[in-house]
Amino acid sequence: MRGIEGVEPRVLLVEDEAALAESVSYNLVREGFEVTTAADGEMALQRFRAEPHSIVILDLMLPKLSGLDVCRVIRAESKVPIIMLTAKDAEADKVAGLELGADDYVTKPFSMRELISRVRAHLRRAGMVEAPNGQTGPLAGGPVAIDPERHEASVRGHPVSLTPKEFELLELLLVRKGRLLTRQFLIEEVWGAHYFGDTKTLDVHVKRLRQKIEEDPHEPRHLLTVRGLGYKFVE
Repeated sequence: MRGIEGVEPRVLLVEDEAALAESVSYNLVREGFEVTTAADGEMALQRFRAEPHSIVILDLMLPKLSGLDVCRVIRAESKVPIIMLTAKDAEADKVAGLELGADDYVTKPFSMRELISRVRAHLRRAGMVEAPNGQTGPLAGGPVAIDPERHEASVRGHPVSLTPKEFELLELLLVRKGRLLTRQFLIEEVWGAHYFGDTKTLDVHVKRLRQKIEEDPHEPRHLLTVRGLGYKFVE
């Protein structure tokens, strides 16, 4: 698999279970990715900072430094996509990871085909997605202004940091401002038609956006819920 400039995307795989790490790494390499591995949280941060990575696959249960802590640090330093690996019953960890800025999660046990599909989907969308109808110029609505070409956003004139998925979701809402966008439409446009997860990922991203753009996130005036259907952005 080739990146934008003909270079293989590099994946940082953070997993302390040696057999699983070896299997995932083998399958990623076979699909054309370069892979860096780390077996604990401290090593993950060292290797993340040592060279550029296109995406991070992050187990949440790690020695030395938890996956949630690693996620928090990486997100503070970078907008790189993060896919969490979580236990089947770790609902609270999934929500916590998404709130800290992770883009997606895969629940163990998972198929390699599913994981690789998610990786490819996030790489396609990480700063490379064209806006609908060819719209690439600055967009504005209410207190928000974004520049898709520069990947910059501001709220009430002040710069605001958005993850790739937050930016893409906000851009989609602004392009179609005033119109109802169904949950299914948003998921397919932002996460892809073959997204395997549930709608909780969308809900968490909307919640994070409201915290960044609304004066009162609990009483939103701009990013509105249309109960049972989806969301819309109004002036």
